[in-house]
Amino acid sequence: MASKYTLFLLLLLHFRSATCDQEQTNIIKLGFSLSPTNHPTSWLSPSGRFAFGFYQNGNGFSVGIWMMGEIENTTTWTANRDDPPVPSTAKLELTMDGKLLLRTDSKNSKPIASVRESASYAAMNDSGNFILYNKDHRVIWDSFSFPTDTLMGGQSLSRGAALFSSVSKSNRSTGRFRLEMQYDGNLVLYPIHTPNISVDAYWASDTSNMWSEKNLDLHLNSTGALLLINITDSTVDDKLNDGSLAFNNSIIFNGFYENKTTPLWSKPDDKCSVKSFCGFNSYCTLDDDQPVCRCLPGTDFIDTDQTSRGCERNFTEEWCRDSGRSASSRNIVRMENMAWDDPPYFQVKMQEDDCSKSCLEDCDCHVALLDSDTYCKKQKLPLKYARRDRQTSSTAFFKVGFEGVKKKQTGVNTSEEPPTVIIRTRDATVLLLVVTLGLVTWSFIALAISGLFAFKLRFLEYRKLLDRGDIGLSEELALRSFSYKELKRATNGFKEELGKGSFGAVYKGSLSRGKRIIAVKRLEKVINEGEREFCAEMRVIGRTHHKNLVRLLGYCAEGTKRLLVYEFMSNGSLADLLFRSQRRPDWNERVRIALEIAKGILYLHEECDAPIIHCDIKPQNILMDDFWTAKISDFGLAKLLMPDQTRTFTGTDVYSYGIMLLEIVCCRRSMEVNVQRPEEIVLSSWIYKHFEARELEKLVWGEEIEKKSLENLIKVGLWCIQDEPALRPSMKCVVMMLEGITDIAVPPCPTAASS
Repeated sequence: MASKYTLFLLLLLHFRSATCDQEQTNIIKLGFSLSPTNHPTSWLSPSGRFAFGFYQNGNGFSVGIWMMGEIENTTTWTANRDDPPVPSTAKLELTMDGKLLLRTDSKNSKPIASVRESASYAAMNDSGNFILYNKDHRVIWDSFSFPTDTLMGGQSLSRGAALFSSVSKSNRSTGRFRLEMQYDGNLVLYPIHTPNISVDAYWASDTSNMWSEKNLDLHLNSTGALLLINITDSTVDDKLNDGSLAFNNSIIFNGFYENKTTPLWSKPDDKCSVKSFCGFNSYCTLDDDQPVCRCLPGTDFIDTDQTSRGCERNFTEEWCRDSGRSASSRNIVRMENMAWDDPPYFQVKMQEDDCSKSCLEDCDCHVALLDSDTYCKKQKLPLKYARRDRQTSSTAFFKVGFEGVKKKQTGVNTSEEPPTVIIRTRDATVLLLVVTLGLVTWSFIALAISGLFAFKLRFLEYRKLLDRGDIGLSEELALRSFSYKELKRATNGFKEELGKGSFGAVYKGSLSRGKRIIAVKRLEKVINEGEREFCAEMRVIGRTHHKNLVRLLGYCAEGTKRLLVYEFMSNGSLADLLFRSQRRPDWNERVRIALEIAKGILYLHEECDAPIIHCDIKPQNILMDDFWTAKISDFGLAKLLMPDQTRTFTGTDVYSYGIMLLEIVCCRRSMEVNVQRPEEIVLSSWIYKHFEARELEKLVWGEEIEKKSLENLIKVGLWCIQDEPALRPSMKCVVMMLEGITDIAVPPCPTAASS
């Protein structure tokens, strides 16, 4: 629970006796030093109330200031707070030449205080301030001028300065939130690494318009009053609540020399209004009046031990198919009282059922929010600043697969009502089956009897063909139909798993007595359909021939079992090459791979016998052969499109290709949580920021790349991911742009294009 305290602005009462107001100090002379384990470990203030020195931090030690407590000490300031703890052999020294240094060994040292002149002595005051003085007894450095997460009595927060929360009570490194004293006179709470704009703020003092002047500092005086001071003429405006201010577990004095903490005031009142308390794709809700993070439907925690890091999808999108088949593979999860601050890519007034259906049938929609004014607002993931607010009259519709419904959400408290699952099924088909069931049953019996004799006759001929082992595997012959027993034997009982994709696991096998290596995919999430329909689709896929497509050699449709046999790709996937390889491909290789993939998709869309939409273009589905040629796998597993539907739905593949193209450019995933700055989490947003600022070289540090080539690939990628499908180019245009045949216009911001 300690991490939850990092969120709020606490107002605490600070009393001190008259004797405490006197500037009593303990003089620290040049040459004095401290050790983490040997006495002395700290320098005390005159009353012993505060100490400066080493304190325990995990398995090591940090340098800071703390208030001495009866049960435990309370840290109020930490030096170099984001540095790792130092060992017990470290030494803190006020050197003879007037420097305050932390020495980790005989060779390495780091200044605690950066000063332009030498100190003559130091002092730890009863105010909690550690000070360095020069020979004229003038202050040249003090800890009050460099606050971390706490403001003490007598301390000010100047314009443009900020307090930054700690990670937790035991980890004093920089946390996820900041309290900033703005130049306009407003005191504002923000998530860390966000601009000073209202959309990212979650609390403000609303004092920017109370004074005509703007040169105000925040000051906590010695009596515990929180004031805004005009530093020009030293006038005081007592417009904030009385008391002392602390950000994250702070300190007070109640009475004389008695250390206690008594929260008197905290902001914000709604704890779930704290933006970024929960990460992407998760939402904040109150449990026993404490904020907790839960995953949105269809997602799981990235790290169950750190739920604030957010959630990631637990299923693969498979709904970009024709309406007759897609209903069995997608669902809507409904949740009441949901709210977030992300702008939608589409909004229009409509009824609840229409809003749900509209999102369900829109390949770009991941969630729709129906607000109190009956505006249906469609969103894409990732979603940020989500919360469940009982005072908000709204309904959210989350689109998930069956796995997204069945999979239990980690950390969900059973006291909260579960989301409602709305399953769209093929009612018309079910009704038709019921009506014709009798006729089908009698027809099946008649056919089964006659078919039994034909099967026995052909079985003997078929067994003779099986002994040859190569029938169906040559380019000239059609797909071979395997039995389940054959493929089980070929894979040695499905022993060696090569990977697990969107539709199922892939196993390594061999045919022709080990002469032909194959890859066998066991389909796990296919739509229930007749064997005849499945075999017909496989034959259509078998007629696709392109150097950038993984060749389908055969299939198995036995009972409910569905397996596919592919040529074996020896060099793994593009995802392995980009994200996990020790040596990522050079720029020319990446350009070649991007063009090969584009040509493969173009063939599927426009050049094969029946247009095929992939619906799952991503680096994991691009495989590399013996010669490092890129080949698309898993094509055709989505329903084949009718010719008049092709233009409508191929834009989905174009969007996915654009995301993957940006991943190829930067050799990183489209969404990364473990990044230095939050703006780097979503790759497309990060790329567009540098594209707009003409800083593309920052995307490929350390590589020698021709700038025009880099710019062209990024422009193509940004065009492909436009929110408005009509703005996305066809794959034919994409190939022409990549080959330099067509000029590439400057793309608009993908988000702004839809608004």
